[in-house]
Amino acid sequence: MKNSNTWKPLEMDTERELVSHRNPGEEFQFYRAVAEGRIGDVQENCLRGAFENPDGVGRLSDNPLTNLRYHFVVTAALITRFCMEGGMALEEAFGLSDDYIQKMDRCTSLVEIVLLHDQMVLDYAGRMLSLKKRAASSKQVAEAIDYIYVHIMDRFTVEDLAKEICISPTYLSRIFKQEMGVSVSEYIRQRKIDMAKNLLRYSDYNLVEIANMLSYSSQSHFIQHFRAQTGMTPKVYRDRNYMNNWDVNRTPDEDPRKG
Repeated sequence: MKNSNTWKPLEMDTERELVSHRNPGEEFQFYRAVAEGRIGDVQENCLRGAFENPDGVGRLSDNPLTNLRYHFVVTAALITRFCMEGGMALEEAFGLSDDYIQKMDRCTSLVEIVLLHDQMVLDYAGRMLSLKKRAASSKQVAEAIDYIYVHIMDRFTVEDLAKEICISPTYLSRIFKQEMGVSVSEYIRQRKIDMAKNLLRYSDYNLVEIANMLSYSSQSHFIQHFRAQTGMTPKVYRDRNYMNNWDVNRTPDEDPRKG
């Protein structure tokens, strides 16, 4: 008797209308914004209707309502995992996902699903923001962390940060190290490298562009910091972790991963 579990490749529908998929970097940046509790960025994404925009997201069903249901489940699954990676408890993350998917299952219109999606992502983002603030017990450290996340692309000093939250640089340095376990400068470097990792994995920006976006004084300075934090160069990290699907006919010169 033949083995019924023998793998067979799926015969794709060659007559189906081809759909151009958008670069996944934008979506992953959104998931990261949720996981980092960046409420403003999440709200902006919701206000411009990114979730319900059908352009470039693929067609999972010919029925528009069913198609949006499937995309809701995909979004919930990915946000759950991004937030767990960011520190949310497993049971809380999966429990939220289950609850929202069950609520979505009772929706009867596209508008209801879109509104529920926006509620879900803002709920996750709000919980992640609270989680980060709970890690810093004092009001001043929480304010410093908020400022760092909002201005992570900018160049600023500990003195600039202390001035923004109306305390002395010496006092900020002392309480920040006590509560977070690292210095203010080291925390800023870590968050910049976290952002650099996302850009290397999910975008087509080259190393010079990423260094400029994160306000490094030079590409070599960026590479030095990246190697110190990760033990590898940005190029090696991108070669190992780049997430996009590449056209097999693309030549090496056309590959934007080459810094």
